[in-house]
Amino acid sequence: MRTWYHSWIAALRIARRDAWRAKGRSALVLAMLALPIIGVSAADLTLRSAELSPGQALDRKLGAADAEVRSSGFGVPLYQRPDGESYAPVGGYQNFTPPKDDERQDNAKAALPAGAESTKMSTAFAKIRTTHGLLGTDLREVDAASPLVTGLFTLVDGQLPRQPGEIIATTAFLDQAGYSVGSQVIPRGMKTSYTIVGAYELPSHLKATELLAPPGSLLEPLSRALTEAGLHANKGNLSYLVKVGGGGDGFTWNMVKEANTKGAIVLSRAVMLNPPADSDVPLYKQERRDDFEPRVGRATEMAIAATVVGLAMLEICLLAGPAFAVGARRSRRQLGLVGANGGDRRHIRAIVLSGGLVLGAVAAVIGTAIGVALTLGLRPLLEEQLGARFAGFNLKPLELAGVALLAVLTGLLAAIVPAVTASRQSVLASLTGRRGVRRSNRILPVLGLLALAGGVAIALYGTVSGMGFVVVAGGSAIAELGIVAMTAMLVGVFGRVGRWLPLSPRLALRDAVRNRGRTAPAVAAVLAAVAGTVAVATFQHSRDVQAAHEYVAKLPGGSGTVIVNEAGAHGDVPTVREALSRQYPLAVRADVDRIVVGKPGCEPYGPSAKDCGRADLIVPKEQRCPLNEAEHGPASFSLEEQKKLLGDWRCARSDNYARYSTVVSDEKLLTALAVTDPGTVSALKSGQAVSFDKRNVKDGKVTIRLVTDLDKAGKAQAAHKELPGQDKVFPVHEAPASADGYGIQLILPPAAVKTAGLTTAPFGSYFTVDGTVTSTQKQRLAGDLDKMGADAEVFVESGYQAPSDITLMALTLFAGLVTIGAAGIATGLAQADSEADLKTLAAVGAPPRVRRTLSGFQCGLVALMGVVLGSAAGILPAAGLRLVERRDLTRLYDSVVANGHEPAGAAPPWVPIVVPWQTLAELLVLVPLGAALLAALVTRSSGALARRAAG
Repeated sequence: MRTWYHSWIAALRIARRDAWRAKGRSALVLAMLALPIIGVSAADLTLRSAELSPGQALDRKLGAADAEVRSSGFGVPLYQRPDGESYAPVGGYQNFTPPKDDERQDNAKAALPAGAESTKMSTAFAKIRTTHGLLGTDLREVDAASPLVTGLFTLVDGQLPRQPGEIIATTAFLDQAGYSVGSQVIPRGMKTSYTIVGAYELPSHLKATELLAPPGSLLEPLSRALTEAGLHANKGNLSYLVKVGGGGDGFTWNMVKEANTKGAIVLSRAVMLNPPADSDVPLYKQERRDDFEPRVGRATEMAIAATVVGLAMLEICLLAGPAFAVGARRSRRQLGLVGANGGDRRHIRAIVLSGGLVLGAVAAVIGTAIGVALTLGLRPLLEEQLGARFAGFNLKPLELAGVALLAVLTGLLAAIVPAVTASRQSVLASLTGRRGVRRSNRILPVLGLLALAGGVAIALYGTVSGMGFVVVAGGSAIAELGIVAMTAMLVGVFGRVGRWLPLSPRLALRDAVRNRGRTAPAVAAVLAAVAGTVAVATFQHSRDVQAAHEYVAKLPGGSGTVIVNEAGAHGDVPTVREALSRQYPLAVRADVDRIVVGKPGCEPYGPSAKDCGRADLIVPKEQRCPLNEAEHGPASFSLEEQKKLLGDWRCARSDNYARYSTVVSDEKLLTALAVTDPGTVSALKSGQAVSFDKRNVKDGKVTIRLVTDLDKAGKAQAAHKELPGQDKVFPVHEAPASADGYGIQLILPPAAVKTAGLTTAPFGSYFTVDGTVTSTQKQRLAGDLDKMGADAEVFVESGYQAPSDITLMALTLFAGLVTIGAAGIATGLAQADSEADLKTLAAVGAPPRVRRTLSGFQCGLVALMGVVLGSAAGILPAAGLRLVERRDLTRLYDSVVANGHEPAGAAPPWVPIVVPWQTLAELLVLVPLGAALLAALVTRSSGALARRAAG
């Protein structure tokens, strides 16, 4: 007795045999199904492998210890957050006076639990002599052989340091310094050399430059040598890695609070893995929790990931549907033979569905395997780009099995429509190969338009609702489905431009419009792929623009400063300037001086400050900010009055800082500050001062007060009285509002200072570089400064540098891969389906060039239409997610300001939506061009003539 089971077994055999016979078509269908599976499985495996579990993250911070105990330096009891990142003295900062640097206390050792095993770890920063010069490097002292440090670092070459004089270095330090294992290094200020006996890396900081030495062998001798040489010695930080014995619960929260009473801060493994309730955290009772929590989480990254993955799943359906439709049409003669031999519609549907099941299963296996291999191959590159090692090869079998099962189900579902269509075709039409009369569906475009409007409305509603991210993602998916449903109609709209095209593209476009049933699915497949790419690109580009806007540049891009830390000897400054010009590719160097008040060479912020005075810019009383002049400061005003005054020009604030707000220099300084206003440059050349702050200017003049008694000046400021001193008045030119002094408020020309009888002293230079400054050049300059004994700070503004993000990086790679692959494969299917037209061209004597050109334009036009529609569809989810971010950040800002916790002068959050036009332009050019060239290359120069179908 034959049942449905036997019918399906026969159908599977026929489908398997048909797939094996038509290897080219089967390979194309397999690629259609496998390509998104490759991307999804690779992205899943990459993110899972890069994601550290809480235990793994703690291993990289604590090694094998239970906790790290460090001192706050306050010397008083404190409260801390469970992760130890934030803390505050008991009673709050308003009742606390921070100790001076030389009064800070180290309470870490006293806070260690009785009987606990501990290892001392000291860290500091110093400059190390290299083959090029000097390189700023982190230093660490710890017993590298202690079991407690296991997991803090990974030894990649050589051996651990066992005795004084031996150190190990990170691979990043060796690369930049030009050293290797066995080299001798000498820290700046010391004559003793250390031997590098091994190389290591910090798993979460691969680009860190660090040296590690046994306890007591490096930091203390270095500090002593620097002090003897009259150089600044970094005291560094001290902590203890602690292992609590007894097999208990580790370093518990109660033990953390006990250590807090002794002024110590603790990072505990047990507390991080099982954090206490908020009600048991004293810090949250004293201060608002929001003040100690990150303001922006990763919800938006997860939302964009869900959106892109959803678009990818939609793309699988769009790719697989036309693939099986083409396969069914190419197999229609075989299906007609099944009907001619007694098979009914049920059997024909089973055969087509079996084809989807067979190819879907094979695609699932192949796609998953390639995705895993791709992750393994790209892992080293991704780790180097991110500067951190992955947690391991974190294979999630259930997740990968779910992705694979999705391919099988998609293959089966995608074959449903072609199966129904094939079963409805008559036996005669199947055997003769006639396609019959095709009519376009007029209802589908209407439904698509409604879905598009509804999806956009839902996405916009999500930007103001409490379920923002979820609603935005859902609305975007519905809107894209609407565009997919309208694709056939939109293809017809594109066809209207054919009248202005040359012959070959006009024929290709006419063919695409006439065969919308073949063209629309291919266009929709490219549309879905491009939408994912554009969504990721728009979201990431908008975030980069926001971060660049929030970035506070110290100087214009490509400009820099060299400031000599004066200690009474100003003869070093000219030598430092010469070294700078020798080692850096300078375009302009502007030497700057300062006004000296008191003894010659007196520096108000240096060791001789008590014997010095200072030169202060005087703001006219009526132009001073009321918030600063009131007896009780901002507290003298209501919240509404404060907000109103913050918008007053008298209370404008700048985040830029300069060593001296008043400097003496010429017009070259304006070039270094990127000030190009002709009037400002001309005024400074003619001997007139230039002011960047209009609050200092009154009646075209500016006043500098020479304060000689700093004690009296301090008392006058505390009593809100005028500073005592002698005034010097200069005529001044006010720079336009667009000009930025980057902390400098007033530039005095040397001639005006000389006329006023003021004494000056050099302190450094501002400059612009021609090109970029390499690490080698920086080390050489630092080496020259070290040889001459000068203590100078060199800085070059490189502008905002976008950070690397593993989630968005993986999604970008995945979306780009799928976009290019989908464009090629979808257009390849269109070419396969139009093979009869190419044979007709050959039959009428068309030369190979015409056939290649027509085939290339067919595929290129399909890809172009998909890119145009996909670009429009991809902007919607990115814009919606950014609007949700804007809403959340604005609400947070308003809440914080309303409670009086936001610093005065802070601006509301700026969350822009910026379209990456360069990316869109590249997609519009590269994807269609690549698809057209590929199609033209694979088109045969000659083909067999089409056999005439039997009547």
